[in-house]
Amino acid sequence: MIDPKKFYIGLQEAGVRLFAGVPDSLLKHFCAYVDDHGGPSEHVMTANEGNAVALAAGFHLTTGQIAAVYMQNSGLGNAINPLTSLADPQVYKIPLLLIIGWRGEPGVKDEPQHVKQGAITPQQLDLLGIPYYVMHADTSSEEIITEAMGRLEVTGAPVALLVRKGTFSSYKGQRKPKMLSSLKREDALRELLKSAANSLVISTTGKTSREVYELRGERGETQRDFLTVGSMGHTSSIALGAALGCPEKRVVCIDGDGSALMHLGALPIIGDVKPKNLVHVLLNNAAHESVGGQPTVAGNLDFEAIALACGYKRYLQASDAEGIRDAWALLQENDGPVFFEVKIAIGSRDDLGRPASTPEENKNAFMAVATL
Repeated sequence: MIDPKKFYIGLQEAGVRLFAGVPDSLLKHFCAYVDDHGGPSEHVMTANEGNAVALAAGFHLTTGQIAAVYMQNSGLGNAINPLTSLADPQVYKIPLLLIIGWRGEPGVKDEPQHVKQGAITPQQLDLLGIPYYVMHADTSSEEIITEAMGRLEVTGAPVALLVRKGTFSSYKGQRKPKMLSSLKREDALRELLKSAANSLVISTTGKTSREVYELRGERGETQRDFLTVGSMGHTSSIALGAALGCPEKRVVCIDGDGSALMHLGALPIIGDVKPKNLVHVLLNNAAHESVGGQPTVAGNLDFEAIALACGYKRYLQASDAEGIRDAWALLQENDGPVFFEVKIAIGSRDDLGRPASTPEENKNAFMAVATL
């Protein structure tokens, strides 16, 4: 396996002066090392991958130096616009190094949302005209850095490293997210599902939807929620569409801080449309927990000010089970959209499972409830 420290130092010695991106589970050991050892002017964890590409471009414009942008391959969707209309050789021709975790690689078992993306990632890079090199556990870090950076020098445009599962050896990050609460996410969800018994529930990707699925079983109920898989950052927009389509039922969006930050522009749209039946729940643990626990900036944000400025009718907050129950009682007195921030702790059960039903089966179950 490749030592994250060795790889990081190798990139620095080869001329990379800034690291930016969104954490990925396949890159978590490398990302953790970068986060621990990159100073404020050397590492920026961005809200989404397109932000990171633009940041890398701006850095090059003022320094002439190279930035590395790390991401999960699903994040290519966010990055395609600045890659094609900003960094591409036919536009501004800006050199940068992409480090991409290859989720859903053909032949490697993965979750449903990664299968399609994994299959088409090499073709996407080919279509974008971005040369790429595949990294795996037996790759020589010195050789692949030399080859990739050499190609970057020749083309003066983006070059990618496509990283397979199990490439990096273990590194435990030292920087911990701010602890906002002792309330476990699963306990928060247990209270929310109890309170939202007659509502349509749309939950964000990652461990949140996995826990919602298991809690339905714990409650002796069949699956009925829309479990968002992939499409990170879009949960609130899905919920807005559902609220407009089913105005006679309350729609509860269960979002995460990393997800909400990724496409924060959805909030003012919700505030402008003003769906009376929408409750936007933000489970805030100030971390990208599902991909390694790296801290987000959500622990330092005033979501009350943000939500009210965006046009939400009311903001509520809780950090324990009793607080959730009390806040939910207040929700009954208000039209939406309501923003409900629930501060939670980091952590989940070691034996947390994954949905046994397919995404299509989950979709059909949700639609059956929505049309009752």
